[in-house]
Amino acid sequence: MRREADAMQEGGGVHGLSLRAPWVLAVDLPGRVDAMTSEQIYVGSYTLRDGGGEGIGFGTTEELQVAAATANPSFLTISADGRYLYATNELPSGRVSAFAIADSGVLEFLNHQPTGGADPCHLEIDPSGKFLLSANYSSGSIAVHPIKEDGSLGDPSQILQREGSGPNEERQEGPHAHHVTFDPSGSFAFDIDLGSDSVYVSTLSKEGRLEEVSRLQTHPGAGPRHLVFHPGGHAAYLINELDSTLIVLSHAEGKLAIAETVSTRPDGAEGDNFPAEVLVSADGRFVYGSNRGDDTIAVFETGAEGLEAELIQTISSGGTWPRHLAFSKDGLQLYAGNETSDTIAVFTVDQSSGALTATGTPLNWPKPVCVLPY
Repeated sequence: MRREADAMQEGGGVHGLSLRAPWVLAVDLPGRVDAMTSEQIYVGSYTLRDGGGEGIGFGTTEELQVAAATANPSFLTISADGRYLYATNELPSGRVSAFAIADSGVLEFLNHQPTGGADPCHLEIDPSGKFLLSANYSSGSIAVHPIKEDGSLGDPSQILQREGSGPNEERQEGPHAHHVTFDPSGSFAFDIDLGSDSVYVSTLSKEGRLEEVSRLQTHPGAGPRHLVFHPGGHAAYLINELDSTLIVLSHAEGKLAIAETVSTRPDGAEGDNFPAEVLVSADGRFVYGSNRGDDTIAVFETGAEGLEAELIQTISSGGTWPRHLAFSKDGLQLYAGNETSDTIAVFTVDQSSGALTATGTPLNWPKPVCVLPY
């Protein structure tokens, strides 16, 4: 997917918006049902594309307001103590921004730092809470920033440039870092490179530097995008953007091995399709992936040991181009951010079967690409 962005300054808002005085989006919600969740969420979005909004949204799936005006906040994460929020600014000169969270949910801008690369599209706080890691998609690099005691970000401690390419000439002409995560023990960092069909496994030093310990090479042209771990840590699930597959992996001591590869689409599916997000249930029994093109959510059952995946359901995502999925905090609901239809859909999760059921009417919000329960 082409990355489009232009620079935009922080702090003063846009169109007269103040970061301390957010406006409320008027939303027409016919048919909204009482069972709809009232959990509070933050929403990241593309602001610089046609029809984009003003920044980071905050509220419930019944009403959202702008919590902070910022450019292309395409991915969000919150500190473990709930006091600070961090956002990528997916721009040609990439940035990550830090905000303090007020009692009202409004975000107070602290600072931003350059990522040393282009179009950062994902970020993650390390388990110690001392470093923020981000993935620069277009330039194929990983940035590490120290987090100060006041929640602001320091100068990068490392900009790690990946190398390599893949057989897809349009999408894999060079490295394209897309995701950074940690295993459940917090011992290892994993960064996923769509461009070179690679998953890099590293340790993170006390000085904030990644040191490689192993590397997984997927099948050529897979285009690995996001990785999620079984809660036991012994298995992981890698969703591939370029060939609509899910790879089941075994994991031990920082080493990944391929156990099984399955399609994210039912038999007979036709047309272009580009999976995006992958989630695993709290008990590890079910995995969920989004299909952009088919505009569906795929549900897999993982088996007793978590080392297999069987497609048991595909359901409409409630819009078009479902870029992001997230569970509610209690795991009883699932949110789907449908980027091109400007909608956030909500599903109930059957705790026994893993199946999804659409709930109510999707919420309108411009270019939603990350949903973060708070």
